[in-house]
Amino acid sequence: MSSVIRDKGIPGIPHHDIIVVGGGFGGCYALWKFRQLGFSIHVFEAGSELGGVWHWNSYPGARVDSEMPYYQFTIPEVWRDWSWSQRFPDHTEIKAYFRHVDKILDLSKDVSYQSIVNGADFDTSSGLWTITTSSGEIATCKWFVPASGSSHKAYSPEFPNLSAYEGQLVHSSSWPKSAVHFKGKRVAVIGAGATGVQLVQEISKVAGNLSVYIRNPNIALPMGQRDISPLEQRSQKGIYRGLFQLARDTNAGLACDAQSIAGADVSAEERERFWEELWSRGGFSFQAGNYSDVLSNEETSRQIYEFWAFKVRQRVRDPAKQEIVAPRVQPYPFATKRSSLEQDYYECLDRDNVDIIGLKKTPIREFSRSGIVTDDGKERQHDIVIMATGYDNMTGSLTSMGLRGKDGIDMKKRWEDGVWSYLGIFAGGCPNMFMIYGPQAPTAFTNAPIFIEEQVEIVAALLLKLKKEGVQTIEPRRAAEQNWKTLCQDISDSLLFRLNDSSWYLGANIPGKKREQLNYLGGMIRYREACKSGLKDWSNFEVKWTKSSNSPLAKSNAPMARI
Repeated sequence: MSSVIRDKGIPGIPHHDIIVVGGGFGGCYALWKFRQLGFSIHVFEAGSELGGVWHWNSYPGARVDSEMPYYQFTIPEVWRDWSWSQRFPDHTEIKAYFRHVDKILDLSKDVSYQSIVNGADFDTSSGLWTITTSSGEIATCKWFVPASGSSHKAYSPEFPNLSAYEGQLVHSSSWPKSAVHFKGKRVAVIGAGATGVQLVQEISKVAGNLSVYIRNPNIALPMGQRDISPLEQRSQKGIYRGLFQLARDTNAGLACDAQSIAGADVSAEERERFWEELWSRGGFSFQAGNYSDVLSNEETSRQIYEFWAFKVRQRVRDPAKQEIVAPRVQPYPFATKRSSLEQDYYECLDRDNVDIIGLKKTPIREFSRSGIVTDDGKERQHDIVIMATGYDNMTGSLTSMGLRGKDGIDMKKRWEDGVWSYLGIFAGGCPNMFMIYGPQAPTAFTNAPIFIEEQVEIVAALLLKLKKEGVQTIEPRRAAEQNWKTLCQDISDSLLFRLNDSSWYLGANIPGKKREQLNYLGGMIRYREACKSGLKDWSNFEVKWTKSSNSPLAKSNAPMARI
């Protein structure tokens, strides 16, 4: 950490214009962008390297499900000398990518590693944030930017008698550095999200027996993985800027042709042909490029599910397994739970050494010394149990860092009855704080790097405006938060999300967490317009001005700078 004592802050304590928490895509891009604009900035990162969730993700099979070239920074000096080996890179390659980013952009000089933030408090008299870490570091800043990500705080269910289990217990988010040996072992994977899918594809081929505990089936889509040659990438880089702009001009941040026609308005034959085309492309084409009424028309959703289920049932021979992973009755509307991408997941589930336990019919009763007991009284013995049980998504990182704002109320308490934000960037009680890739933004429904860059640029333009106009503090009005909260929920309720209350999109995976839509579902294009409208003046904010600033009324309609 820099030891320079600036002319503001507390004597003897490092002070920066901006402090960022998190060294993933959000923290890295914020550091680079804010530094470009002349701000002094420092990043606190819990890991020993940059990468965010990809620093921690090291479980077998871990890889990204947003395809290259879109899952990377659009900064030319970064992509110019970098090549990916596959359409969907794995965690080792993404780790190497962040080391490349660090080297090219010289980021680490402004980063404190292995620094876990456990306190963030705002002093109204000085107008400054004080940030503290578990290792005793203290720093102050004028503007605070949590970029701690949507998947940081791991969740482990409190199964009865868990402490009695004598085998190896591992959570996928904190994979041991020493090798975990599966060959010939009896292994259990609890969970069927993206992590569970990736683990099954690796472990099933070497384990003596693999038991997969599934509560809700994953409507997984074909990845279409392939190797990418250096020559192909060199050729493609000539149009990278156009591809990146095309991605920005889509709702999901993935370059594809959005459909304006509804599935209900075409014949069954035309739907079938189109779905076969999308299916063959791989990736999220089948979701992001589908008909316009996928999330609004129950019949279209049902037909999509039947198309998907037919494909899957051809790959799973066992009728009992079929009914768990591709049930005859649609378990939830398509895309209202996060689909994963798979390569041979269903063939792996169909292996003779793989058992599937449907937790809807036979939930876990308790752990035993040697394994897991389900409600039907059956005990299955496991040498290794892997918790692929996910995260306290969207809010967990913000409610676990000691974020108290101006009134001493911890964010965990402040949001105990639901999230309150404006534009998914600002939060009441936290002046001069700007969240990146957090709740009530299009977060989980976008390709992360493309959306993160856009959101950081919105904040960067705002910071220039605040500095130019002499704004001391800015905080959203409660009415603005209420309107945004209502909008997020109303959009969700107008779509088929209203028929599914079991998704982490709604916080349903965390006991006691309020069930509400945690994302803005209007897409990146409408979000961009909402930010432009909401930030055109100060009517949605409580604003305090420095004594030296001119009349705020004369400036309230000044446009934000273009970044």
